[in-house]
Order: sequence, then structure tokens, then C-alpha cells
Amino acid sequence: MTDTSSTAAQFTAPRTGRRLKVLPIIEVVVLAIGLLLPLVLQDYLTVFGTRVLILCLFALSFDLVWGYSGIMSFGQAVFFGSAGYGVALLARDLNVTSMLLVLPAGVLIGFSIALLIGGFLLLGRNPSSVIFVSLGTLTGSYAFDRLARGWYYLGGQNGIPSIPPMQIGGYDLTEGPVFYYFVLAILLLVYLGCRFLTKSQFGLALAGLRENEQRIAFFGYQVQHIKAIIFSLAGAIAGLAGSLYAFHEGFVWPNMLGVVMSTQVVLYVLFGGSGTLIGAVIGTVVIEIVSFWLSNSYQDIWPIILGCLMLLVILFRPAGLISLIVSHSERIGNFGRPPKPHRKERDHGSA
Repeated sequence: MTDTSSTAAQFTAPRTGRRLKVLPIIEVVVLAIGLLLPLVLQDYLTVFGTRVLILCLFALSFDLVWGYSGIMSFGQAVFFGSAGYGVALLARDLNVTSMLLVLPAGVLIGFSIALLIGGFLLLGRNPSSVIFVSLGTLTGSYAFDRLARGWYYLGGQNGIPSIPPMQIGGYDLTEGPVFYYFVLAILLLVYLGCRFLTKSQFGLALAGLRENEQRIAFFGYQVQHIKAIIFSLAGAIAGLAGSLYAFHEGFVWPNMLGVVMSTQVVLYVLFGGSGTLIGAVIGTVVIEIVSFWLSNSYQDIWPIILGCLMLLVILFRPAGLISLIVSHSERIGNFGRPPKPHRKERDHGSA
């Protein structure tokens, strides 16, 4: 009996041990690559890399609402573009370009518009369905796009060009390595904040919403209020990304508000893997790099090639590229401390 129990303990002991987590390793590797890239890239590629980092920030906002909360928003570009237009107007009409003013203004614009739209779509008397929210945000994106194209004050079809550079203590922040590391630092801070949020008790409620909304409501959670909160926070992050994008590109245009931009961020997250944060970053980087290469090599048919590649990945890897190396249990995540082994199990293990 002793030999049998000790043999069984040897086979079951590895199951109680902690598995090596892959996600933190991927995060560290991606951060290290991001820190070293400007040292080896040419100037125009550093500018391209900065644009990709800003889009990664934009993708994080969608991953919060869809990957963690189950809210399918086709209107993330509304918050992204509205903040871009807002800071562009501040720079054009009031000559306000200080980082301490324009970035908080962009966050506030994105947060406010997301709160208004979220309050309308999510805080009704009856719970909102996924289709209702997705179509509502899609309609909002289209309406904002048409408004920007038809409003002369916003530049109409041409948008607002020649935005002066953003200033940090009297220093003009122009395209190049300085702007790259500035955006990378903001992306890192936002990423860590999102990671802390999703691992908190609030993140546990979000995961419950994604998996079974009715059960979370049965436990007494205000489901619609939680959705409105995370929707507004995601809008604030999208507004921050839109502000950075406006000053980096030097102009804003109606496409930043439209359906194409809203759909693009959905593809970023689906391609990389939703509900992981780092999957949104990887998906954005891969799609932008492949698009950049294909547009130079196959100028006439590159959108078709890119669409086929994305379709293949989504068909054969519905969980995204991140599922190639990260297990399902780690992507879903766990909360709290692991259960302690019983005394009998410890005795068998020591035996």
C-alpha cells in the first residue's frame, strides 16, 4: 500500500505545481524589442514604429471592452478621432500645444463621449444585447464621420492640416526617437494599468461578464454599470491614443472617426488574440508591418493578400496568434491564490 500511494503521489505531484507562465515572458521580450528598435532602425522606420505604438494603445482600448467585457464596440474610432480633432482645434485656434494640457484634454474628450454613448446604449431599463451595442456604436461612428466631412469648421473632407508640434517644457516634440520613446513610455504605463485592472476584483467581475452575464447579475453585481465604467475607461484610452496620433501625424481627417478605423482596431485584436492585452499589441504590430511590406512589394493587390492572410489566421486560430504559444487556461486567467494542498497530500508528497 505504501509503495502504491508513493507511486501515485509521484504521478500526481506535478499537477499541483505551478506551470511556467508564458505571457510574462512574451511581455518582457516585446518590451525589450521595443526599447532596442530605434537603435537599429533608420529614421523613417522609427517614425513608422511610433505610429504603430500609438495604434497599439488604441488596440488596448478595444481589448478592454471586447476581450475582457464582451462588449462588441464598432465605434472605438469615435473616441480616437474626436480626441484628435479636439486637440487639433486647441492647437489651431488657441495655440495650446503643451503636453500637460492637450493629452489630458484628449483623455477627457474620449472619456466624455464614451460616457454619453455608453449611457445611452448600456444604461437602459433592460440589458443591452451584443447586437444592439455593436450596431449602435457602428451607427455612431458613421454619424461622426459624416459630421466631420460636412462641417466646414472642422475642415470638411480635408480635415485639419499643419498641426503645430506638441511641446514638453518648451521643447518641440517632433518625429524621431524622442517621440518614439515618449509614446513607448505612455504605452507601458497604460498597459501596466490595464494589467492591474484586469487582475483586480473588478477584472474578475469583467471576466464573469464575458463568460456568463446572467450569473454575475444573480450575484448582485450592477452589470450595466460595470459595462458603462469599462466602456468609458476604454474611451479615455482611445482618446489618449487619438491625441498622440494627431500630433505625430501633424493633421487629422474624417477617416479617424469612421467605420474603417473602427473595424481596423477590431481586426488588430482578433488577429493577435483578445483578452490578453499583449495579443492586441502583437496583432497591431504584425498587421501594420505586413501591410507596410505588402504595400511596397505588391502595390495593386496588397489589400487582397492581407485580407486572405488575416482570414486564414482567424479561421484556423480563432483565439489569435497568441494561442500558438499561450495555453487556453493562461489566456483566460485565474484570480486569487491557488488552493493549498491538503495535509494528506503533503504527507504523501514527502513520503
